[in-house]
Amino acid sequence: MIKGKAVVAIIPARGGSKGIPKKNIRLLGGKPLIAYSIEAALKSKFIDRVIVSTENEEIAKIAKKYGAEIIKRPRELAADETPTIDVIFHVLEIIKGYYPKVIVVLQPTSPLRTTQDINSAVKLFLENDCESVVSVCEAEPSPYWSFKIERGYLKPIFGENYLRMRRQKLPKLYVPNGAIEISRPEILHKYRSFYCKETTPYVMPPERSIDIDSEIDLKLAELLMKI
Repeated sequence: MIKGKAVVAIIPARGGSKGIPKKNIRLLGGKPLIAYSIEAALKSKFIDRVIVSTENEEIAKIAKKYGAEIIKRPRELAADETPTIDVIFHVLEIIKGYYPKVIVVLQPTSPLRTTQDINSAVKLFLENDCESVVSVCEAEPSPYWSFKIERGYLKPIFGENYLRMRRQKLPKLYVPNGAIEISRPEILHKYRSFYCKETTPYVMPPERSIDIDSEIDLKLAELLMKI
């Protein structure tokens, strides 16, 4: 609770997954993947409600077992192309009258994101003059060494000068890691996105930034959990 107003964590978890069947409830380290996000959110000192939005009964049953509230998502909001923002708006419509001050979106595919990450990101949002906070990690390898293939030959996208630079001398670039997104309901309605004019980054290390999208990602996450 922040100044009498609620902080709500929304975990969007649909049943369909092409890369990994039943991805959101696939076992990782002996627990369903979604359990890690639920448990991290429930331990946060800022978050008042943890809501899983899903159209899938099996996901709903498991999420409820681990302590989350469930909002049944219409199947038309569970397609591959459904924007996450529409899922958030559906949740806000269902809980209207509750008036959350802050929305924290936690993708269930980020199992190594910690409660401390959540707390630090929310604190960053509250203490900065910003419209949103999005978690990122440093892009590795550097996109400055990226190529396109043109007429069968490699062509540097950012110019040949960067190819001659040592990695340590290249400008640091960052990419969203999908772990944490934070904003206020009125800002989300304004932009229909967490990427606003004033978006503050919450920088996470690569070892906690893995986003589960393939079997290789699952194996890597299992290895990182043992370190």
